[in-house]
Amino acid sequence: MGTVTIGVSIAVPEPHGSLLQERRAGFGDAAAHGIPTHVTLLPPTEVDASLLPAIEDHLVEVAAAGRAFPMRLSGTGTFRPLSPVVFVQVVEGAEACTWLQKQVRDASGPVARELQFPYHPHVTVAHGIDDESMDRAFEELADYQAGWPCTGFALYEQGADGVWRKLKDFTFGGTVVPPQAGHVEHGSIPAS
Repeated sequence: MGTVTIGVSIAVPEPHGSLLQERRAGFGDAAAHGIPTHVTLLPPTEVDASLLPAIEDHLVEVAAAGRAFPMRLSGTGTFRPLSPVVFVQVVEGAEACTWLQKQVRDASGPVARELQFPYHPHVTVAHGIDDESMDRAFEELADYQAGWPCTGFALYEQGADGVWRKLKDFTFGGTVVPPQAGHVEHGSIPAS
């Protein structure tokens, strides 16, 4: 059967996902249109294709144990100089993302793996482009804000063309957590 490259992530919903993807492309990131806007739970991982059913079963269990939570993005950050990445920060929901990614990569599961860097939930808006464009991404999205109720995550596979495609959605088994005070469900969140 061979191997496939998979990833698990929380999709940034519309209209935020398309807006950030277009901004990423506008900064000159050639990979922008092949990568749906997301918060990573499992980075690109090569697995034997025969393991996909077991991986899906594992993700069903992880989702069943999860509960919906508020996600909020605000402002920018960077991993430079360690890694050439500019991102929009996850300022609410980071703890839940951290818990989820640990469950996805659990040593008893089919996708146990160590990470190259400590886990830090974020939404990449520029990766591996020239410093001037990275600086522009950092500055132009410094005031960006968005929020939504996160109700699940998805499994993706990277095609031979480098494009990431969704294989399956996994919805949390708990009830939806009501938005926090000051949270605007659709559109931008007012600055405090």
